[in-house]
Amino acid sequence: MTKRILVATRKGLFTVTRAQGHTGWEVSDGAFLGDNVTTVLSDVRDGTTYAALHHGHFGEKLHRSRDGGTTWEECAVPVYPPKPDGYTEPNNPMSGKTSPWNLELLWCLAAGGDAEPGVLWCGTIPGGLFRSPDGGDTWEMMRSLWDEPRRSEWFGGGYDYPGVHSICVHPEDARRVTVGVSCGGVWETRDAGKSWDLRATGMRAEYMPPERADDPRIQDPHLIVQCKDSPQCFWSQHHNGVFRSTDGAASWLEIPDVPPSAFGFAVAVHPSDADTAWFVPAIKDEKRIPVDGAVVVTRTRDGGRSFEVLREGLPGSHAYDITFRHALDVDDSGQCLVFGSTTGSLWVSENQGDSWQCVSNHLPPIHCTRFAPIAKTADVG
Repeated sequence: MTKRILVATRKGLFTVTRAQGHTGWEVSDGAFLGDNVTTVLSDVRDGTTYAALHHGHFGEKLHRSRDGGTTWEECAVPVYPPKPDGYTEPNNPMSGKTSPWNLELLWCLAAGGDAEPGVLWCGTIPGGLFRSPDGGDTWEMMRSLWDEPRRSEWFGGGYDYPGVHSICVHPEDARRVTVGVSCGGVWETRDAGKSWDLRATGMRAEYMPPERADDPRIQDPHLIVQCKDSPQCFWSQHHNGVFRSTDGAASWLEIPDVPPSAFGFAVAVHPSDADTAWFVPAIKDEKRIPVDGAVVVTRTRDGGRSFEVLREGLPGSHAYDITFRHALDVDDSGQCLVFGSTTGSLWVSENQGDSWQCVSNHLPPIHCTRFAPIAKTADVG
Protein backbone atom coordinates (compact mmCIF):
# COMPACT_ATOMS: atom_id res chain seq x y z
CA MET A 1 0.00 0.00 0.00
CA THR A 2 1.26 3.46 -0.89
CA LYS A 3 1.95 5.62 2.17
CA ARG A 4 2.20 9.38 2.48
CA ILE A 5 3.75 11.60 5.17
CA LEU A 6 3.54 15.37 5.50
CA VAL A 7 6.62 17.09 6.93
CA ALA A 8 6.33 20.71 8.11
CA THR A 9 9.72 22.44 8.33
CA ARG A 10 11.43 25.77 8.86
CA LYS A 11 11.65 26.19 5.07
CA GLY A 12 8.56 24.58 3.62
CA LEU A 13 6.07 21.71 3.67
CA PHE A 14 7.29 18.46 2.13
CA THR A 15 5.55 15.25 1.11
CA VAL A 16 7.27 11.90 1.64
CA THR A 17 5.89 8.81 -0.08
CA ARG A 18 6.60 5.15 -0.54
CA ALA A 19 4.85 3.57 -3.50
CA GLN A 20 3.33 0.10 -3.34
CA GLY A 21 5.94 -2.52 -4.17
CA HIS A 22 8.84 -0.21 -3.33
CA THR A 23 10.98 -0.48 -0.21
CA GLY A 24 12.36 3.03 -0.20
CA TRP A 25 10.82 6.31 0.90
CA GLU A 26 11.47 9.54 -0.96
CA VAL A 27 10.75 13.24 -0.70
CA SER A 28 8.39 13.69 -3.61
CA ASP A 29 6.94 17.19 -3.39
CA GLY A 30 7.22 20.55 -1.64
CA ALA A 31 5.07 23.62 -0.98
CA PHE A 32 5.70 27.04 0.60
CA LEU A 33 9.42 26.66 -0.08
CA GLY A 34 11.42 29.08 2.03
CA ASP A 35 8.52 29.75 4.42
CA ASN A 36 8.32 28.63 8.05
CA VAL A 37 5.55 25.99 8.27
CA THR A 38 4.87 25.51 11.98
CA THR A 39 2.27 22.75 11.85
CA VAL A 40 0.20 20.69 9.43
CA LEU A 41 -3.10 18.81 9.72
CA SER A 42 -4.48 16.17 7.38
CA ASP A 43 -8.22 16.01 8.02
CA VAL A 44 -9.20 12.41 7.25
CA ARG A 45 -12.90 13.32 7.38
CA ASP A 46 -12.83 15.11 4.02
CA GLY A 47 -9.22 14.96 2.81
CA THR A 48 -8.47 18.64 3.40
CA THR A 49 -4.90 19.57 4.38
CA TYR A 50 -4.16 22.62 6.52
CA ALA A 51 -0.77 24.29 6.85
CA ALA A 52 0.11 27.06 9.31
CA LEU A 53 2.85 29.52 8.38
CA HIS A 54 4.82 31.84 10.64
CA HIS A 55 6.07 34.93 8.80
CA GLY A 56 7.77 36.60 11.74
CA HIS A 57 6.80 40.24 12.08
CA PHE A 58 4.55 39.83 9.01
CA GLY A 59 2.28 37.59 11.08
CA GLU A 60 0.61 34.20 10.86
CA LYS A 61 -1.14 32.65 7.87
CA LEU A 62 -3.28 29.53 7.48
CA HIS A 63 -3.67 27.74 4.15
CA ARG A 64 -5.75 24.76 3.08
CA SER A 65 -5.71 22.38 0.15
CA ARG A 66 -8.64 20.29 -1.00
CA ASP A 67 -6.69 18.38 -3.65
CA GLY A 68 -3.83 16.81 -1.72
CA GLY A 69 -1.53 19.81 -1.95
CA THR A 70 -1.75 20.51 -5.67
CA THR A 71 -3.33 23.90 -5.03
CA TRP A 72 -3.68 25.99 -1.87
CA GLU A 73 -5.99 28.76 -0.72
CA GLU A 74 -5.59 31.10 2.20
CA CYS A 75 -8.21 30.86 4.94
CA ALA A 76 -8.83 32.84 8.10
CA VAL A 77 -6.51 32.81 11.09
CA PRO A 78 -7.70 32.99 14.69
CA VAL A 79 -7.98 36.58 15.91
CA TYR A 80 -7.81 37.56 19.55
CA PRO A 81 -10.84 39.62 20.60
CA PRO A 82 -10.42 43.27 21.67
CA LYS A 83 -9.02 43.69 25.13
CA PRO A 84 -11.72 44.91 27.53
CA ASP A 85 -11.50 48.58 28.45
CA GLY A 86 -9.43 49.10 31.55
CA TYR A 87 -8.14 45.50 31.62
CA THR A 88 -4.49 44.99 32.51
CA GLU A 89 -2.94 41.60 31.84
CA PRO A 90 -1.19 40.51 35.06
CA ASN A 91 2.57 40.08 35.10
CA ASN A 92 3.50 36.44 35.13
CA PRO A 93 4.75 35.49 38.62
CA MET A 94 7.57 33.36 37.16
CA SER A 95 8.91 35.45 34.28
CA GLY A 96 7.67 38.90 35.24
CA LYS A 97 6.49 39.31 31.64
CA THR A 98 3.02 40.27 30.51
CA SER A 99 1.57 37.98 27.84
CA PRO A 100 0.45 39.82 24.72
CA TRP A 101 -3.24 39.95 23.82
CA ASN A 102 -2.68 38.93 20.19
CA LEU A 103 -1.74 35.94 18.06
CA GLU A 104 1.98 35.13 18.18
CA LEU A 105 2.06 31.56 16.77
CA LEU A 106 -0.27 28.90 15.38
CA TRP A 107 1.12 25.97 17.37
CA CYS A 108 -1.24 23.05 16.74
CA LEU A 109 -4.32 22.05 14.75
CA ALA A 110 -6.80 19.24 15.41
CA ALA A 111 -9.90 17.98 13.65
CA GLY A 112 -13.21 17.81 15.47
CA GLY A 113 -15.32 14.68 15.81
CA ASP A 114 -16.40 12.43 12.97
CA ALA A 115 -20.00 13.65 13.31
CA GLU A 116 -19.08 17.35 13.09
CA PRO A 117 -17.54 17.90 9.64
CA GLY A 118 -15.63 21.13 9.24
CA VAL A 119 -15.00 21.63 12.96
CA LEU A 120 -11.37 22.43 13.70
CA TRP A 121 -9.47 23.32 16.87
CA CYS A 122 -6.36 25.49 17.01
CA GLY A 123 -3.90 26.04 19.86
CA THR A 124 -1.83 29.18 19.87
CA ILE A 125 0.80 31.17 21.68
CA PRO A 126 0.15 33.06 24.00
CA GLY A 127 -2.33 30.49 25.28
CA GLY A 128 -5.47 31.03 23.23
CA LEU A 129 -7.63 28.09 22.15
CA PHE A 130 -9.87 28.57 19.12
CA ARG A 131 -12.63 26.59 17.37
CA SER A 132 -13.77 26.83 13.76
CA PRO A 133 -17.16 25.42 12.69
CA ASP A 134 -16.48 25.79 8.96
CA GLY A 135 -13.07 24.44 8.00
CA GLY A 136 -11.14 27.58 8.88
CA ASP A 137 -13.40 30.21 7.32
CA THR A 138 -14.13 31.65 10.76
CA TRP A 139 -12.74 31.14 14.28
CA GLU A 140 -14.03 31.72 17.78
CA MET A 141 -11.82 32.02 20.84
CA MET A 142 -12.72 29.85 23.81
CA ARG A 143 -13.14 32.77 26.16
CA SER A 144 -14.11 30.35 28.93
CA LEU A 145 -10.48 29.17 29.02
CA TRP A 146 -8.86 32.51 28.23
CA ASP A 147 -10.85 34.21 30.99
CA GLU A 148 -10.20 31.40 33.49
CA PRO A 149 -8.66 33.12 36.56
CA ARG A 150 -5.97 30.46 36.93
CA ARG A 151 -4.58 31.36 33.51
CA SER A 152 -2.80 34.25 35.24
CA GLU A 153 -0.30 31.71 36.58
CA TRP A 154 0.58 30.22 33.20
CA PHE A 155 4.07 31.03 31.95
CA GLY A 156 6.33 30.26 29.02
CA GLY A 157 8.67 27.29 28.85
CA GLY A 158 10.78 27.10 25.70
CA TYR A 159 8.87 30.08 24.33
CA ASP A 160 8.58 33.42 26.12
CA TYR A 161 4.83 33.02 26.54
CA PRO A 162 2.54 30.11 27.43
CA GLY A 163 0.94 28.15 24.63
CA VAL A 164 -1.62 25.46 23.83
CA HIS A 165 0.23 22.68 22.03
CA SER A 166 -1.93 19.55 22.51
CA ILE A 167 -5.60 19.09 21.58
CA CYS A 168 -7.18 15.66 22.10
CA VAL A 169 -10.77 15.33 20.88
CA HIS A 170 -12.49 12.35 22.50
CA PRO A 171 -13.16 9.80 19.73
CA GLU A 172 -16.58 8.85 21.19
CA ASP A 173 -17.77 12.25 22.43
CA ALA A 174 -16.52 15.30 20.52
CA ARG A 175 -17.79 17.59 23.27
CA ARG A 176 -14.96 16.27 25.45
CA VAL A 177 -11.68 17.95 24.53
CA THR A 178 -8.44 17.77 26.52
CA VAL A 179 -5.67 20.30 25.95
CA GLY A 180 -2.07 20.62 27.13
CA VAL A 181 -0.48 23.95 27.99
CA SER A 182 3.17 24.86 28.49
CA CYS A 183 3.38 25.92 31.21
CA GLY A 184 -0.19 25.66 32.43
CA GLY A 185 -1.08 22.01 32.93
CA VAL A 186 -3.87 19.93 31.37
CA TRP A 187 -7.44 21.16 30.90
CA GLU A 188 -10.62 19.37 29.88
CA THR A 189 -14.02 20.48 28.66
CA ARG A 190 -17.03 18.16 28.53
CA ASP A 191 -19.37 20.70 26.96
CA ALA A 192 -17.50 21.76 23.79
CA GLY A 193 -15.67 24.59 25.52
CA LYS A 194 -18.33 26.22 27.67
CA SER A 195 -16.47 25.28 30.85
CA TRP A 196 -13.09 23.79 31.75
CA ASP A 197 -11.59 21.66 34.53
CA LEU A 198 -7.90 21.52 35.46
CA ARG A 199 -6.71 17.91 35.02
CA ALA A 200 -3.00 17.79 35.93
CA THR A 201 -3.24 16.17 39.38
CA GLY A 202 -0.29 13.84 39.90
CA MET A 203 2.11 15.70 37.64
CA ARG A 204 5.28 17.02 39.25
CA ALA A 205 7.31 20.08 38.28
CA GLU A 206 10.86 19.79 39.62
CA TYR A 207 11.68 23.28 38.30
CA MET A 208 9.39 24.76 40.96
CA PRO A 209 10.04 25.24 44.70
CA PRO A 210 9.19 22.02 46.59
CA GLU A 211 6.00 23.45 48.05
CA ARG A 212 4.66 24.11 44.54
CA ALA A 213 6.05 21.13 42.63
CA ASP A 214 2.69 19.32 42.64
CA ASP A 215 0.60 22.37 41.75
CA PRO A 216 -1.43 21.38 38.67
CA ARG A 217 -1.65 25.00 37.49
CA ILE A 218 2.03 25.34 36.58
CA GLN A 219 2.87 21.94 35.07
CA ASP A 220 4.73 21.72 31.76
CA PRO A 221 3.42 18.74 29.77
CA HIS A 222 5.46 19.02 26.58
CA LEU A 223 2.84 16.94 24.77
CA ILE A 224 -0.19 14.84 25.64
CA VAL A 225 -1.69 12.13 23.44
CA GLN A 226 -4.84 10.02 23.79
CA CYS A 227 -5.31 6.40 22.73
CA LYS A 228 -7.97 6.24 20.02
CA ASP A 229 -9.49 2.89 21.02
CA SER A 230 -8.99 3.37 24.78
CA PRO A 231 -9.72 7.08 25.19
CA GLN A 232 -9.54 6.94 28.98
CA CYS A 233 -5.77 6.44 28.55
CA PHE A 234 -3.41 9.39 28.01
CA TRP A 235 0.38 9.63 27.84
CA SER A 236 2.40 12.79 28.47
CA GLN A 237 6.01 13.66 27.83
CA HIS A 238 6.49 16.21 30.60
CA HIS A 239 9.44 18.54 31.06
CA ASN A 240 10.90 16.32 33.78
CA GLY A 241 9.30 12.95 33.27
CA VAL A 242 6.91 10.60 31.54
CA PHE A 243 3.36 10.50 32.92
CA ARG A 244 0.35 8.29 32.20
CA SER A 245 -3.35 8.54 32.99
CA THR A 246 -5.78 5.65 32.84
CA ASP A 247 -8.82 7.51 34.17
CA GLY A 248 -9.44 10.10 31.49
CA ALA A 249 -6.83 12.57 32.80
CA ALA A 250 -8.48 12.78 36.22
CA SER A 251 -5.09 11.79 37.68
CA TRP A 252 -1.58 11.10 36.40
CA LEU A 253 1.09 8.61 37.46
CA GLU A 254 4.78 9.35 36.94
CA ILE A 255 6.64 6.49 35.24
CA PRO A 256 9.98 5.82 36.96
CA ASP A 257 13.30 4.73 35.46
CA VAL A 258 12.75 5.67 31.82
CA PRO A 259 15.97 4.96 29.89
CA PRO A 260 18.13 6.68 28.83
CA SER A 261 16.36 9.87 29.94
CA ALA A 262 12.88 10.90 31.07
CA PHE A 263 13.23 14.25 29.26
CA GLY A 264 12.01 14.87 25.74
CA PHE A 265 9.31 16.59 23.76
CA ALA A 266 7.56 13.98 21.64
CA VAL A 267 5.28 11.06 22.48
CA ALA A 268 3.06 8.81 20.36
CA VAL A 269 0.59 6.16 21.53
CA HIS A 270 -0.53 3.08 19.62
CA PRO A 271 -4.07 3.73 18.32
CA SER A 272 -5.46 0.41 19.61
CA ASP A 273 -3.02 -0.65 22.34
CA ALA A 274 -2.95 1.89 25.17
CA ASP A 275 0.03 0.15 26.80
CA THR A 276 2.32 0.84 23.83
CA ALA A 277 3.92 4.26 23.49
CA TRP A 278 7.06 5.79 21.98
CA PHE A 279 9.32 8.65 23.09
CA VAL A 280 12.44 10.40 21.73
CA PRO A 281 14.64 11.15 24.79
CA ALA A 282 17.31 13.80 25.30
CA ILE A 283 19.30 15.66 27.96
CA LYS A 284 17.19 18.50 29.31
CA ASP A 285 17.44 22.19 30.15
CA GLU A 286 20.62 23.92 29.04
CA LYS A 287 21.90 20.94 27.02
CA ARG A 288 19.10 19.76 24.70
CA ILE A 289 21.12 17.04 22.98
CA PRO A 290 20.67 13.27 22.73
CA VAL A 291 22.16 11.23 25.57
CA ASP A 292 25.73 10.22 24.66
CA GLY A 293 25.28 11.75 21.21
CA ALA A 294 23.12 8.82 20.10
CA VAL A 295 19.66 9.24 18.58
CA VAL A 296 17.31 6.59 19.98
CA VAL A 297 13.59 5.96 20.38
CA THR A 298 12.25 4.55 23.65
CA ARG A 299 9.28 2.16 23.55
CA THR A 300 7.10 0.60 26.21
CA ARG A 301 4.65 -2.20 25.48
CA ASP A 302 3.41 -2.79 29.02
CA GLY A 303 2.14 0.58 30.18
CA GLY A 304 5.53 1.84 31.38
CA ARG A 305 6.57 -1.13 33.53
CA SER A 306 9.53 -1.69 31.19
CA PHE A 307 11.16 0.05 28.22
CA GLU A 308 13.22 -0.86 25.17
CA VAL A 309 15.79 1.53 23.72
CA LEU A 310 15.53 1.21 19.92
CA ARG A 311 18.71 1.98 17.97
CA GLU A 312 18.80 -0.02 14.72
CA GLY A 313 19.18 2.34 11.75
CA LEU A 314 19.64 5.43 13.94
CA PRO A 315 22.95 7.33 14.35
CA GLY A 316 24.80 6.00 17.38
CA SER A 317 27.47 8.65 17.88
CA HIS A 318 28.15 12.34 17.25
CA ALA A 319 24.48 12.96 16.51
CA TYR A 320 22.88 16.04 18.03
CA ASP A 321 19.36 15.86 16.65
CA ILE A 322 16.49 17.00 18.86
CA THR A 323 12.91 16.04 18.03
CA PHE A 324 10.23 18.67 18.61
CA ARG A 325 6.93 17.73 20.25
CA HIS A 326 4.92 17.41 17.02
CA ALA A 327 7.64 15.72 14.96
CA LEU A 328 6.82 12.10 15.95
CA ASP A 329 3.77 10.29 14.58
CA VAL A 330 2.31 6.79 14.30
CA ASP A 331 -0.08 5.64 11.58
CA ASP A 332 -3.54 4.16 12.05
CA SER A 333 -2.20 0.61 11.99
CA GLY A 334 0.21 1.23 14.85
CA GLN A 335 3.00 -0.34 12.80
CA CYS A 336 4.54 2.59 10.94
CA LEU A 337 6.24 5.52 12.70
CA VAL A 338 8.02 8.65 11.53
CA PHE A 339 10.08 11.26 13.35
CA GLY A 340 12.19 14.20 12.29
CA SER A 341 14.80 16.39 13.92
CA THR A 342 16.06 19.92 14.29
CA THR A 343 18.97 19.09 11.98
CA GLY A 344 16.67 18.07 9.13
CA SER A 345 16.95 14.30 9.48
CA LEU A 346 13.87 12.15 8.91
CA TRP A 347 13.46 8.48 9.85
CA VAL A 348 10.66 5.96 9.22
CA SER A 349 10.01 2.58 10.83
CA GLU A 350 7.55 0.00 9.51
CA ASN A 351 7.90 -2.44 12.41
CA GLN A 352 6.90 -0.38 15.46
CA GLY A 353 10.41 1.02 15.84
CA ASP A 354 12.42 -2.21 15.81
CA SER A 355 14.44 -0.75 12.93
CA TRP A 356 14.56 2.61 11.17
CA GLN A 357 15.26 3.84 7.65
CA CYS A 358 16.77 7.29 7.09
CA VAL A 359 14.73 9.13 4.45
CA SER A 360 16.78 12.35 4.42
CA ASN A 361 19.54 14.14 6.30
CA HIS A 362 19.10 17.39 4.40
CA LEU A 363 15.64 18.76 5.07
CA PRO A 364 15.23 22.06 6.95
CA PRO A 365 14.61 21.83 10.72
CA ILE A 366 11.46 19.75 11.17
CA HIS A 367 8.54 21.06 13.25
CA CYS A 368 5.85 18.47 12.58
CA THR A 369 5.30 15.11 10.85
CA ARG A 370 1.89 13.61 10.07
CA PHE A 371 0.73 10.50 8.24
CA ALA A 372 -1.86 11.44 5.63
CA PRO A 373 -4.23 9.67 3.24
CA ILE A 374 -3.11 9.30 -0.34
CA ALA A 375 -4.19 12.34 -2.28
CA LYS A 376 -7.04 11.85 -4.74
CA THR A 377 -6.36 12.77 -8.33
CA ALA A 378 -8.88 14.10 -10.78
CA ASP A 379 -10.20 11.80 -13.51
CA VAL A 380 -8.70 12.40 -16.94
CA GLY A 381 -10.67 11.90 -20.13
